[in-house]
Amino acid sequence: MRPVDLNRLLRPKSIAVIGGLAAARVVEQCDHMAFDGEVWPVHPHRKEVAGQPAFRTIEDLPEAPDAAFVGVNRHAAIEAVAALSERGAGGAICYASGFREASDGAALQRELLQAAGKMPLIGPNCYGLLNLADSVPLWPDQHGGERLPADGRGVAIITQSSNIAISLTMQQRGLPIAYVMTAGNQAQLGVSALATALLDDERVSALGLHVEGFDSIGGFEALARLARQRRVPVVVMKAGRSARGQAAMLSHTASIAGSDAGASAFLKRLGFARATGIPEFLETLKVLHVHGSIDGRRIGVLCCSGGEASVVADAVEDSALALPELACEQTAAVRAQVHPLVDVANPLDYHTFSWGDQKALGAIFAAFADPATFDATLLVLDFPRPDRCDADDWQVTLNAFHGAMAETGSKGLIVATLGENMPEGKAAWLVERGVAPLCGIGEALAAIDCAAAIGAAWQAPISAPLISAEPATGKSVMLNEADAKARLADFGVEVPPGHVVRTPAEALTAARSLGGSVALKALGLAHKTEHRALRLGLSQAADIHAAAEELLALSDSLLIERFTDRIVAELIVGLHRDPELDLMLTLGSGGVLVELLGDSITLLLPVTEAEVRGALAKLRCAPLLAGHRGQPPADIDAAASAILGVANFALEHKTRLQELDINPLAVLEKGRGAVALDALVRLTENIS
Repeated sequence: MRPVDLNRLLRPKSIAVIGGLAAARVVEQCDHMAFDGEVWPVHPHRKEVAGQPAFRTIEDLPEAPDAAFVGVNRHAAIEAVAALSERGAGGAICYASGFREASDGAALQRELLQAAGKMPLIGPNCYGLLNLADSVPLWPDQHGGERLPADGRGVAIITQSSNIAISLTMQQRGLPIAYVMTAGNQAQLGVSALATALLDDERVSALGLHVEGFDSIGGFEALARLARQRRVPVVVMKAGRSARGQAAMLSHTASIAGSDAGASAFLKRLGFARATGIPEFLETLKVLHVHGSIDGRRIGVLCCSGGEASVVADAVEDSALALPELACEQTAAVRAQVHPLVDVANPLDYHTFSWGDQKALGAIFAAFADPATFDATLLVLDFPRPDRCDADDWQVTLNAFHGAMAETGSKGLIVATLGENMPEGKAAWLVERGVAPLCGIGEALAAIDCAAAIGAAWQAPISAPLISAEPATGKSVMLNEADAKARLADFGVEVPPGHVVRTPAEALTAARSLGGSVALKALGLAHKTEHRALRLGLSQAADIHAAAEELLALSDSLLIERFTDRIVAELIVGLHRDPELDLMLTLGSGGVLVELLGDSITLLLPVTEAEVRGALAKLRCAPLLAGHRGQPPADIDAAASAILGVANFALEHKTRLQELDINPLAVLEKGRGAVALDALVRLTENIS
């Protein structure tokens, strides 16, 4: 997908503003930010808008505007957009709401798109954009942004929510912002298209996306490829983790959300980090702006208080980060610089013996911050209140830490345990010098983890595009277990030897041919345990005969299989369709534990063997697979092979497959295989 050319819209020399109050506010913002181009208000009755001479119609404008802000009601907006498109405008912002997000607005949104034609259109139902690198405010409200320095860089933030966009501009955390854009309903240009266009600007250091619904799977994949090529890291705050959140999204911008697990899997596949809240989102952007990605999750922590050291250590314990021990040479170097009463460890409580001594502090910090041991070095430092206290000694510490990071080539971060204890001026000072200032321990650790996730993704090959298949329409057919297993066996999924029988006598004959204990199941029932429709571990003829008689009361045919024993672990392997992301593969703890533990990981198709093995290693049941407390290890090779067989079955039937569930996939001892003990497959009927 080629980037949309938004150059005229993003960096206009002329702006047309259509409408009354909202348009007047755009004019005021242009004046406030000293926009150096032409501003042309359009109003049918007023001679001027916010002090600027007004034109009666779009046709009366001196020339086609590079950008336009359409601030009229939804019906008038369609007429204005059509006129702008006919005139050859470079692009337009549609401010009005009441389109697809409203019960009667879907047809109007289609009319709006038709009116725009090939002209770039952002919205509807959005505020527009702020280009803070060039002082372009296509924005009908006050905001907290300021123009970047002439040679400055900053992050670009794109959100579907205009109110969240305003709040983000009001941050006082020292984060330089180059662009803020709102996408609203994403009628023509969605978040992925806007973000891709912004990658053309070298002043953009990182991308932050607030997404309610993915506008285009292919668009996001193209964005990921271009972002990696240009080494611009991306963090996403994806809304809709809860049912109420999804409902709120639908009423806000008519965004349809798939499953949250699917969204997380997709973002990971793209190499994007995922932030779970606004503070974490902003702190991650700061880390990415200052340092880009981080190569790993090993952090070194410096504190001048044992209390802080213990708080941070506890927080790290609950995160995906690690606090490695210092190397012997590193320990000796630190010990040579600190007071004899200081215990050298990580976190390091360097005490206050050297407080206020820049040279001594710098020597301690430099001895501690070894890039061979730590991927990032973090200094805990809360600043005093500027209205009541003197912060001179804190500046000494900043100077020492900045110097040590530069000397050692370390990625340095300073975190205030309380956000209000990181003054905006100090934060900006640190950002300019290549140190990331962070607010809050939890948010700081999450931000480092996000940057490390991007670093890990960039070290791996980019994933293949997701499969794209329009689901077939028709009657839903559920295969019985015997047929489902036969289909899966054709794709290399091991199943127990078995036979379909219809009488107790046939069951006895089949049992003798199978040998040993058997399992007996009624066919045609999806949840056999709930219906008491299976019997396990039968070996006596009388028991098999009696069980067959009982189960034939539930079904006219039975499946008898050789009983599988000496199971190391049970997994669930499932596939279902997601409204956004199509087929999703779920792996987790199986058997009766599947709902109780909630231990699962979602992958998207196509999937690689490395991704399957990585997912298995992250399950909470992974210790069982590895051989827990002296138990034999499981046949992980066979489990991975079975899962890939299921994925290949899904790809072969990608238009017809509605649901697939293997529970359990019994993973036996290493070398004995992995066997699908139960299988449910639901397909769209093949009418050919």
